[in-house]
Amino acid sequence: QVQLVESGGGLVQPGGSLRLSCAASGLTLTQFDMGWFRQAPGKEREFAVSISRNGGSTYYADSVKGRFAISRDNAKNTVYLHLNSLNADDTAVYFCAAKFWFRDEYVYWGQGTQVTVSS
Repeated sequence: QVQLVESGGGLVQPGGSLRLSCAASGLTLTQFDMGWFRQAPGKEREFAVSISRNGGSTYYADSVKGRFAISRDNAKNTVYLHLNSLNADDTAVYFCAAKFWFRDEYVYWGQGTQVTVSS
């Protein structure tokens, strides 16, 4: 059974930082590109960042470029998202997702972790 479990969310002040983790089980992580998506209150879920299966390529949405950083440790079956210079617009539920490296669609999703940016 495939599971993606996010952790590390919470309440942070504007300008602060967080590190989210996504622990994967039931799959061979090296076969998957990984992504982080987010959904703000009242908005559609949107793509934030992705990383290729070997970590060699990353893609960032313009809204997070230069502030967020994705990394992965395949030996630990874990993907990380470092969030820096946070602002209120970053408040959202953050989801980890996995897609086979040879496919376009994400097929496995975590349950999400809440990030709230507020003073």
